[in-house]
Amino acid sequence: MRPLPLLARGFGFALALLSMSAAAVDSVEPEILVQATFPDSNPFSHVVNGERNQIFLAVENKSERNVTLQSVGGSFHHPDTGALVKNTTSVTYGIPLNEGSKLQIPYGFYSECKTGDLRLNIWLEHTVEGEKYRAIAYDSIVTIVEPEASWFDFKLISTYAIVAAMLGGISYYIYLAYLPAPKAKKPKRHQEVSTPAATATGTSAGGYEEEWIPEHHLKKPKARKTAASSGEEVSIGQTSGTEGRKRKGRK
Repeated sequence: MRPLPLLARGFGFALALLSMSAAAVDSVEPEILVQATFPDSNPFSHVVNGERNQIFLAVENKSERNVTLQSVGGSFHHPDTGALVKNTTSVTYGIPLNEGSKLQIPYGFYSECKTGDLRLNIWLEHTVEGEKYRAIAYDSIVTIVEPEASWFDFKLISTYAIVAAMLGGISYYIYLAYLPAPKAKKPKRHQEVSTPAATATGTSAGGYEEEWIPEHHLKKPKARKTAASSGEEVSIGQTSGTEGRKRKGRK
């Protein structure tokens, strides 16, 4: 009768070992490989201030369990001391990733740091059966740079316009305050043109100026004058004839 209790005890001990090993397996962090790289357009790992910087995370689930990719975040650190400079914006995804599968997700962040070299740290947070884990995706030195200036930038053009308007207003105020006003010039008097008496009488009587009338219209026909003169001569001849006759009669 003794072998049965011994077998029962051994079987219970084996079950306990199996449960403990299963719990240990469950508590082990799943193997998730994450690698972040900048796009090909940014080969020197430049982070531009004031602009949206993008980086891509290649995720591979090498564990035997399904995981959920919860969020991606990051932070800037001093390259020598490792002191925290500034955190980046965290982006939530909530994407499930089955065992043995791969996935690439984009991550965009902004920077408002001083120009120079900083250490950028980007991580991926994922969960397995309610347990949260963090995998490092990027941990390297980046260069913080300012955006390139462009003459066609609307903000830059508006800034120049505002500054030019302010300088113009200040210059105009100084001109009115410290420079004397120019003296007004007296209007020139028009000299009166002396016209002949005939023109004046003609203008006043007829209401027009003879200077603007062609000469052939101003000349009076001569035929009437000759006719009048001939008539006068005839009358003079007649009178002289009558006077001669009277003289002869008196003799």
